Amino acid sequence: MKFLWIGAVLALALTGLRVRAQKTAETTQASDIKELERLETVWNEAHEKGDANTLEALWADDLEVAVPRMAIMTKASALNFVRSGHMKFLSYKTSEIHVRVYDNAAVVTGRVERTRSMNAREYSDDWRFTKVYVREANKWRVVSFHASEAAQT
Repeated sequence: MKFLWIGAVLALALTGLRVRAQKTAETTQASDIKELERLETVWNEAHEKGDANTLEALWADDLEVAVPRMAIMTKASALNFVRSGHMKFLSYKTSEIHVRVYDNAAVVTGRVERTRSMNAREYSDDWRFTKVYVREANKWRVVSFHASEAAQT
């Protein structure tokens, strides 16, 4: 009878630990999603302001950018492009954001509509994008950004 009692107590304790671990994981996931949504806003504002320093802090060293009508860019080439002032964003807005977190990696998908000025002309883009983040030293960094033309309905 004593062993049955000890077994029941252990089973209850393990169940409690499992429930607590699950709640902790859910809280961490929700916190990560909130932070990644915040970083999406940081990304947009930095593009609108031409803030290369903020983008440099947000981008991983091995960043790769693939967008329509441009060659693939690394972190260095993307930063050089931003710092050149050759293109200025008049607006940079995202919508339909979907964030998925996988431990120390995350995928953010959505739509970006932006208006930019180059060579005294304005251009508008309507893209679907996929952005991959990795957690490095407890901070999320963008390692990949890919965009393609959004389907027109």
